Amino acid sequence: HTFEKNPEFNTNFRMNYFKASETHKIHYEVCGNQNVEPILFVHGGPGAGFSEHDKRFFNFDKQKVIFFDQRGASKSIPFGSIIENTTQDLVNDINNLLDYLEIDNVILFGGSWGTTLGLVYAIQNPNRIKGLLLRGVFLGNKESNEHYFNGGVKKDFPEIWERFSNNVPKEYNHSFPKFYLDKMLNGSEKEKKFFAYEWAFYEISIFKKNITKKEVEKILEQIPYESLSIIESHYLSNDCFLEENYILENTDKLNHIPIKIIHGKEDAICPLKFAIELDSRLENSELFILNGGHSDSEPEIEKKIIQIINKNVW
Repeated sequence: HTFEKNPEFNTNFRMNYFKASETHKIHYEVCGNQNVEPILFVHGGPGAGFSEHDKRFFNFDKQKVIFFDQRGASKSIPFGSIIENTTQDLVNDINNLLDYLEIDNVILFGGSWGTTLGLVYAIQNPNRIKGLLLRGVFLGNKESNEHYFNGGVKKDFPEIWERFSNNVPKEYNHSFPKFYLDKMLNGSEKEKKFFAYEWAFYEISIFKKNITKKEVEKILEQIPYESLSIIESHYLSNDCFLEENYILENTDKLNHIPIKIIHGKEDAICPLKFAIELDSRLENSELFILNGGHSDSEPEIEKKIIQIINKNVW
């Protein structure tokens, strides 16, 4: 692969596809200064993909950053596919991508689902992780999952919860993610579009403090929300393909890794108590509790992310 100039950031970058399996091709980019230790950016969702907006955290004159879309997400192929798409598949993809790029170890920066995947990856591959920066901790355990899709947000967002839950028939006895996923995979074309939109509308409506309906609709015009909706409901229907409390019960594997945790005080998707619990089980962590919700564009959260990355505290 040759490096080219990216006019927007005036820096070297490489963009390509990596064959992860017979089914999946992973879209990735390597941006910035090729002579420094790399940062691996792990996006949320699952299924959201990374965006150009995510690049704002980095100074590409001083940093080298690997971005990639996880299986089925955004520009990865096939779009929205849940075939061979589990947490372990994604962990294996990270290992194989780093091997392919001839990178031994990284600082890993993940947000939301990216914290889940990042932590699972670090537990299984501690020698490849120089440091972790985690924003908006999601543990992928039963309590975290239930909070998000089983009424945990009802108190603070009654209208949003009603809109989300009213799409599921009262007599349906299984989980909401399973119902939404079934409609997105097996419904009519109209149902597929409707349920994908409604799933994403629910998430974006509660991820940032004081967000308006108009702002939500504008965001949904700009992101590949179909892959987010399908893949996220697939993972939540399957307990994120993790043994119960896998992360919390394996924190001893992370004791030598410096970990910075950033969490919004008013995070409705991932309540603060989960970040506090994770921090309490780690020996080498620092928790920053800031004003804001779940979004990385909350002013205090955004500022702290940039500050930690630029200081290169690892």
